[in-house]
Amino acid sequence: MKKLSIRARVLTGAAATAVVGGSVLGVATTATAEPAAASAPAAAAPAKAGVGGKDLTTTRHLTDDAALEAAQAAMKAAEKDGQRVSVAVVDRNGNTVVTLRGDGAGPQSYESAERKAYTAVSWNAPTSDLVERLDDAPTLKDIPGTLFLAGGAPVQANDAPIAGIGVAGAPSGAQDEAYAEAGVAALDR
Repeated sequence: MKKLSIRARVLTGAAATAVVGGSVLGVATTATAEPAAASAPAAAAPAKAGVGGKDLTTTRHLTDDAALEAAQAAMKAAEKDGQRVSVAVVDRNGNTVVTLRGDGAGPQSYESAERKAYTAVSWNAPTSDLVERLDDAPTLKDIPGTLFLAGGAPVQANDAPIAGIGVAGAPSGAQDEAYAEAGVAALDR
């Protein structure tokens, strides 16, 4: 299977989003009920099918368009300062939605940006704040997929995390985090 370039993935995602459309924030509903037993015959199913409201949760997620907008804003802020970075946006579940690798960005920056975004959304805090927690709980850094370096910022709706933006590649974590915050600010319109 041929692996698509970042540009091709971004363009493909943007095209799909243009077709589907939608608002900046989408709502997804997840059922938490037990699945029916596979061996039970279909005729034995209860007359009333469905899941009651008490068995559902609702979460908010950025649309693809919003994630792309945030990533582009972060990249633009870095480029304005002459920095070569990678930017990642992950959803509430830590799944990567968008990644952009700037021209000349180091090879380590791509994965670092994703891990910073994942860390920010997981703890609903800027990764610079989380670095300080390592003094009291040094094993936090051992959690798979996390990176406790400045450069990640959570995206919130009603004080709940809905996404994370990570930036990596600038000479300092403070710069990376400022660019991630520029991505968050682009969503606060």
